[in-house]
Amino acid sequence: MTIRFDNRVAIVTGAGAGLGRSHALGLAARGAKVVVNDYGGGSGPDGGTSAGAEETVALIRAAGGTAMAHGADVANPEQVADMVARAVRDWGSADILVNNAGILRDTSFAKMTLADWEAVIRVHLTGSAICTMACWPHMKAANYGRIVMTSSSSGIYGNFGQSNYGAAKMAVVGLMNVLHIEGAKNNIRVNTLAPGAATQMTRDLLPPAIVALMEPEAVTPGLLYLVSEDAPSRVILDATAGGFARTVIMETSGIYLPPEDCTPENVAAQFAAISDVSGAEAYEQGGQQVTKFITKAATALGVSLG
Repeated sequence: MTIRFDNRVAIVTGAGAGLGRSHALGLAARGAKVVVNDYGGGSGPDGGTSAGAEETVALIRAAGGTAMAHGADVANPEQVADMVARAVRDWGSADILVNNAGILRDTSFAKMTLADWEAVIRVHLTGSAICTMACWPHMKAANYGRIVMTSSSSGIYGNFGQSNYGAAKMAVVGLMNVLHIEGAKNNIRVNTLAPGAATQMTRDLLPPAIVALMEPEAVTPGLLYLVSEDAPSRVILDATAGGFARTVIMETSGIYLPPEDCTPENVAAQFAAISDVSGAEAYEQGGQQVTKFITKAATALGVSLG
């Protein structure tokens, strides 16, 4: 099976360099028309031009592909609306959205300013939501959509000095979970990529030998699968240095404490049983957790749930 994107329109945010550029080039090489977004710093409806975005567009066109640049700030609803409107006006649809744009404001939590916190949340989380909101009605009308959030091991597992970044990167997983449910009836599949790559944000922080292994091009194949026709949905795909894995959020079977034993001391005493992963399950909806606990309680108390 060859994955192609002929007649599909893709929007890739933060595509002026690094992972975003690699994703945009990969989509275009397989037939997609690509909106190359990179913040241009302007206040007009299109956010101005970005040299990085123009360079990416030039690379796509030189290879025979189709692309346009747009300088929207992903957290500016008016500029994002203009970006999506231009894609639909010129090419007829907005089939694929890759929420890749991001910034870093790293420091320990003790030294974190509210401004640094809000700046990172604004771009990574709010920006992903705004871009998705703009594409969502077009995807629903077309009964087709492929959306990817960009997470990170810093969000899934934690990393010193990245409380703002980690919080935003785990938040987009929660956003994916809900959009997966809400988009299913309209064939909108939503996934999360958790990449590790040597980009403009990280290249200077890593030894040269590691940089050579962590090129963005080693991540993009995973992205292309997540936005393909036969893509899964609600998947967290980890990708670094040509390695691919899947993060699965599981919940242990847990225990039931009857009312007379429902004390913090008994929670402590039973914590090993609570933590036992032997019967862990991956849930598709939050209600499954509630159902599990209600069923345990009803069974223990002999209550019929009808």
